Amino acid sequence: MKYKPLKIGDLTADIPLVQGGMGVGISLSGLAGAVALEGGVGIMSTAQIGFREPEWATNPIETNLKAIVKEFKKAREIAPKGILGFNIMVATKRYEDYVRTAVKAGADIIVSGAGLPVDLPKYVEGFKTKIAPIVSSVKAAALICKLWVRRYNRVPDMVVVEGPKAGGHLGFTPLEAQTLTREEYDTEIVKIIDEVKSCAKANACEIPVVVAGGIYSDEDVRHVIEDLKADGVQISTRLVTTEECDAPLCYKEAYIKAKKEDIVITKSPVGMPGRAIANKFLANQGKEKAKIEKCYQCLEKCNPTEIPYCITQALVNAAKGDLDNALIFCGSEAWKNDIINKVHDVTEELFG
Repeated sequence: MKYKPLKIGDLTADIPLVQGGMGVGISLSGLAGAVALEGGVGIMSTAQIGFREPEWATNPIETNLKAIVKEFKKAREIAPKGILGFNIMVATKRYEDYVRTAVKAGADIIVSGAGLPVDLPKYVEGFKTKIAPIVSSVKAAALICKLWVRRYNRVPDMVVVEGPKAGGHLGFTPLEAQTLTREEYDTEIVKIIDEVKSCAKANACEIPVVVAGGIYSDEDVRHVIEDLKADGVQISTRLVTTEECDAPLCYKEAYIKAKKEDIVITKSPVGMPGRAIANKFLANQGKEKAKIEKCYQCLEKCNPTEIPYCITQALVNAAKGDLDNALIFCGSEAWKNDIINKVHDVTEELFG
């Protein structure tokens, strides 16, 4: 089915698809470039983006900042005219430096969650880079719109509404993530869309709303855009098992082998619930505290002396293929992935 293009200010994505940012190392230049080339919005995750560089272990933040520039150039070579950007978590140490580096590299858009990006407009001032907060409630959407208007005379260029069926860290309680039904959260999505559109009207502009979390099939896309009246969808899990995804083959195969009952809610070392694939690593959690030999400077509020394991190390292990010692984040529908195909095949099925 053909849908209207996704307009984000003066940017136009031919298909209303935003590829969700996945770290560590799952959505880098390969996946983002391929999605942008197909006419969607390609997003790279800055979470420990430089983990493959030899100097990363001793100087993680500065290495990550260099890698942002490197990965963006590689993605731009794949999609010279596509829309490319970064997902940068508010919880990241030196968040401002990550944003400013991405903007100077040429990012078309910054998508930001894991906290409310209340000062994001300040960090992109003077550039054309679009900014999009991730929210999960009407309250968060209203707050960010009001704060940005009052402090910076600016509204979001796009808003991403992330529901409880998403992968990775979630803005919900473990119980909500496990039990909240699509129908129940659909009511909240409609309210968020109304809140954002009200903000847009008050400021005489357009603010597209993109919905994320558990969107897997063409029926899911149609429901979000036609029934809920969103402007587009953000998809991550469905794109992991593509040839262009930056994850190693064994990571993609873990999705393909997973059964529905293997998709579980776990607790992150920093206290946030997250959705992942059950494996040996998760089965061992709680039995003994892992020895943390080094801090990789990832999250602002992480205390290495208190956490049960290092989330950076667990996610880097996943990205390097050491799955028995890895945290394998995924969305609620990961068990539906059954083949490795191309990004083009996915976009054709969902939007063709």
